[in-house]
Amino acid sequence: MAKAVWNGRIVAESEQTLTVENDVYFPDNSLQKEYFKASSTVSLHPLKGQARFYTLLVDGQENPDAAWYYPDPKPAARKVKHYVAFWRGVEILK
Repeated sequence: MAKAVWNGRIVAESEQTLTVENDVYFPDNSLQKEYFKASSTVSLHPLKGQARFYTLLVDGQENPDAAWYYPDPKPAARKVKHYVAFWRGVEILK
């Protein structure tokens, strides 16, 4: 069971993760949604497409754009659709 932990809280937990380019992606239904706030940030990955971000909000602390996902990935990356990955201090425990 993989866990994504930030500020002492499990923000995602699943046995169904994917690892792509050394990033662990969690199914979006494994997120603890109360800790996630949509961000207006977007970025473009040449192979995956346009990424959108979430800010984590845990116990009054914010971690801006700490999670990302591809709502409409390019065909080569379609397996990451409905999955979310983390960075910026979010610890991945396996």
